[in-house]
Amino acid sequence: MTRQSRTATPQRFKLLDRLLAVVFLAMLAIPVTLALPAYQDRSAGENRSNAKAALLALAGAMEQHLALGGTYAGATEHGAPTPAAPSAELFRREALFNRAAHYELTIESADAKGYVLQARPITGSRQEDDGVLRLNHLGQKSWDRNNDGAIVWAEQTWDA
Repeated sequence: MTRQSRTATPQRFKLLDRLLAVVFLAMLAIPVTLALPAYQDRSAGENRSNAKAALLALAGAMEQHLALGGTYAGATEHGAPTPAAPSAELFRREALFNRAAHYELTIESADAKGYVLQARPITGSRQEDDGVLRLNHLGQKSWDRNNDGAIVWAEQTWDA
């Protein structure tokens, strides 16, 4: 009799240990499940802020290009027609791409009188469906939040 009771006790402890482990893991999983969407939203906002900062830096470089050459035109890489990437001499892109890239900066249009700059989310990145950010020579900003290609009145700002 005593032999059977001794063998039964370790089995009970093993089962109890397993149940406690499952409960502990469940207690850890609940906060992680609740926190993950908030983290992803914050991360997307940070990436968007980095793109806005890069657009403002590129706008400053465009003004310098105007001061030196008298025109906004010709600021693209190798003088390519717009839309195109900004010239490496004009704007050092390492500032934006020091981490994984989420946006592609382009000069959408540029001539003697003005420009339109754009930060487009890179396909396959976390920002893919976030919409295009734009900035022009007058400082007018837009963010195509719904990513439909049309800028409505409510999207004529970078604010969320």
